[in-house]
Amino acid sequence: MAAVLVDPVVEGLEAPLLTPNGESGRSHDYTTETLQHFHSRWRSIRIMYLTMFFSSVGFSIVIMSIWPYLQQVDKTADASFLGWIIASYSIGQMIASPFFGTWSNYRPRGEPLVVSTSISVAANCLYTYVHLPVSHNKYYMLIARALVGFGAGNVAVVRSYVAGSTSLTERTGAMANTSACQAVGFILGPVFQTLFTLIGEKGVTWKIINLQVNMYTAPVLFGALLGIINIVLIFAVFREHQVDDMGRLFRSVNFEAEGNGEAGEDSQGSIDLVAVVSANILFFVILFIFAVFETIATPLTMDMYSWTRKQAVFINGLILGAVGIESVFAFLGVKILSKKTGERAILYGGLVIILIGFFILLPWGNQLPNIQWEDIKNNSVTRTVFSGSFASFWTMQIQLPSNNSTEAPGCPIVQSWCLYTPVIYLGQYIAAVILIGLGYPVCNVMSYTLYSKILGPRPQGVYMGWLTACGSGARILGPVFVSQLYTHFGPRWAFSLICGIVVLALLLLEMVYKRLVAFSVQYGQLQEQSS
Repeated sequence: MAAVLVDPVVEGLEAPLLTPNGESGRSHDYTTETLQHFHSRWRSIRIMYLTMFFSSVGFSIVIMSIWPYLQQVDKTADASFLGWIIASYSIGQMIASPFFGTWSNYRPRGEPLVVSTSISVAANCLYTYVHLPVSHNKYYMLIARALVGFGAGNVAVVRSYVAGSTSLTERTGAMANTSACQAVGFILGPVFQTLFTLIGEKGVTWKIINLQVNMYTAPVLFGALLGIINIVLIFAVFREHQVDDMGRLFRSVNFEAEGNGEAGEDSQGSIDLVAVVSANILFFVILFIFAVFETIATPLTMDMYSWTRKQAVFINGLILGAVGIESVFAFLGVKILSKKTGERAILYGGLVIILIGFFILLPWGNQLPNIQWEDIKNNSVTRTVFSGSFASFWTMQIQLPSNNSTEAPGCPIVQSWCLYTPVIYLGQYIAAVILIGLGYPVCNVMSYTLYSKILGPRPQGVYMGWLTACGSGARILGPVFVSQLYTHFGPRWAFSLICGIVVLALLLLEMVYKRLVAFSVQYGQLQEQSS
């Protein structure tokens, strides 16, 4: 039997029930939106903004502390296992996104939202107790982070709801706000983590339940609290709403019919699968490129500028924080610009900006990076330093600090490309960061805004699930790709291939440019605002 949810705000309306073709019918009922319903719809959309914000905070709030916490709870864990723990979040999200997206097509979206958030809350609680087992603690941490990522699969539900509850003219702004909330969450997460360091490594212990509250567990407990608040708000405020591309209200939402594709499949046509697949590919490329950039930032600056690990983490943290702020302004800017130029033109321009950014990163000139050659004897490090040209070099003795630190900054000699690849000047790096930090958020929001418009007035949960899965796959493959390529062949090859990938993405966009139009525009229900 069909599961029908009728919003209480809409239940008493007496407006005529018409389909887009002017025909009557229950699963396609439309009516004029009242002011009361308008406010209820936008309250629900804002709950989705908060959901996205809380999810991104839950991810980023522990990133800086995972490694020291892992070393504390399990001495057998090494840096390679840390990579698996970080990747487990994206793996969990990639698996969960299509699942929750499909669920949201067949049932009220509040159900997958509450269940997924509850999984994240439980996973955060598990993370605080990974110190208790007597062995294999690192695997419990791996499971906890994978489950947090699994819960974050509700991003697909959030995007599908925002797409389905906004008209064509509202959607770009709503999608930009969604991305802005996500970006702000990524920015504030590390800030919250820094504040929790005041608790210290020892912290306090609640012996009755064996709960340790310290600088490593307090952030995830805070994340769990945000999840609980989110669940309460979903129950108290969130309501199901759906409008078509023209902004007309669905009087009733028939989830069984939607799940079978009936609600959006009218006689006027079906979605353009070429456009859908192309949009997924473009979204994968965009997130792949930014994952590469995030991964390469620390090792690149350590190799090019002889920064220590601490310097590289601190300075790049500040830089990425500035990029996050830049992203927020970019998200807000595209809301205005898209009304004049259209989403496709902005997406094309964003890819061009990214291409220029990575092109700037290509090494040139005669100056070579300082070479790191470790020969640690008598608490000193022997370093061979190359400068100006390959022919001129000299050896330096650097006295290490008295704490027996053996970190020698510079480009490791095991990376043979360090001997002949020119240094990337700091000005190049900063300029590239500014351009990539501008191009990425623009491309991000435009790609899935276009995607939602291409799908039209149909349940988008499954499609948004696959889009989110593509993004998660990109965040998994990007770091693997660049770490191998950069280590063995250096920045010249790595960034050249990235430029090649962006060029291919631009060619794909050029080929399908005319097909990336809204469903309502394609079938003549609305006129396109801009080319």
